[in-house]
Amino acid sequence: MRAHDILPDHLDEARIGGMAVRKGSVAAFLANARALSDPQTADAARAEAEQHIREALPALRAVGLFDVLEIRDARLRAWVESQD
Repeated sequence: MRAHDILPDHLDEARIGGMAVRKGSVAAFLANARALSDPQTADAARAEAEQHIREALPALRAVGLFDVLEIRDARLRAWVESQD
């Protein structure tokens, strides 16, 4: 399966498990996860990254991201798991 099989180029989102999943959701999560894992990240940027991840979690769970991949950073993994 290729990316365009799930979300063709002319669409910006797909409905998966009843949830709207936008293009870039996984890439945005990875960028925010990197920010949270970096001890150099400023407090304001950290709070923003946390909020963005919190907002994206329903879509990321709908696509099954965490059923297949595990977050390597133990603190970040525990925080994500606590966001139910």
